[in-house]
Amino acid sequence: MLDFRSPNLDDKKWVKDLLLMSQFMGCEYTFGNMLIWSPIYNTKITRYKDFLITKSGDKNPSYCCPAGRGDIRSVISELINDANQCGHPFRMFGLTAECVGKYKELFPNDFIFEPYRDGFDYIYLLEELINLNGKKYHSKRNHIAAFVKSNVWSYEVINEKNIEECIMMNNAWERDNREKNPEEIDNELKAINLAFKYYFDLDFTGGLIRVEGKPVAFTLGEKLNNETFCTHIEKAYSEIRGAYPMINREFAANSLTGYKYINREEDMGSEGLRKAKLSYNPVMLLEKYTAVCRGSI
Repeated sequence: MLDFRSPNLDDKKWVKDLLLMSQFMGCEYTFGNMLIWSPIYNTKITRYKDFLITKSGDKNPSYCCPAGRGDIRSVISELINDANQCGHPFRMFGLTAECVGKYKELFPNDFIFEPYRDGFDYIYLLEELINLNGKKYHSKRNHIAAFVKSNVWSYEVINEKNIEECIMMNNAWERDNREKNPEEIDNELKAINLAFKYYFDLDFTGGLIRVEGKPVAFTLGEKLNNETFCTHIEKAYSEIRGAYPMINREFAANSLTGYKYINREEDMGSEGLRKAKLSYNPVMLLEKYTAVCRGSI
């Protein structure tokens, strides 16, 4: 049986090394994201040869598509054995269309693959998020123009001097919005508190917008692969028109210029999030699939 355990900061180097070997585009493949959400999703990790394996969930855990290099057949066999020994069905998530094609070649007729739309990642060109050119971004430019006209504002990189203000702003935002979905908001608060607690240890990058000296929006994330940055958190006071598109643009323009793509993660089936993410015209929706084993390999 594989030796799964909760991730901690000591795992950062070897996990990141294996993630970079794969150059996957999915938001599941960042160490920081894995660590801050691990208490909520009961995420466990282990290393098998040169593969990172993660396992999430309580009653019916699922395995994330392994990241690393080597013999895929052997690592998948180990996962199936682990599921059998633990007494739960084998299920794997996070497979892209490219992964599905590879697995069909390696394991013909052994898996059932199904897309899960709620988990598709929204990926954007950095240049488009900065310039907002064309009719498709007309409303974004209007909101930003209104923000600039109505406010005395500034942008800052999140650092040791201002991170506590971001924490305070997030706590206020969570209190104001908790009644919409108490369980989801409480879980998010736990994850964001961990993100701030380990912000510098996790090599996060973030930015904030001030209006008249007070934070009204912040965002943060981390490197996903050599070309892609993954935005984990973005918060703004919705009553301040343009605060959300402003932090989005300013963060991209001031802090992310070394990247080509921005992965703004999935919508988790939220109609509001889906509408908002589509409004930024992603260059790709990264399709993701689950794999269920038909039988033993």
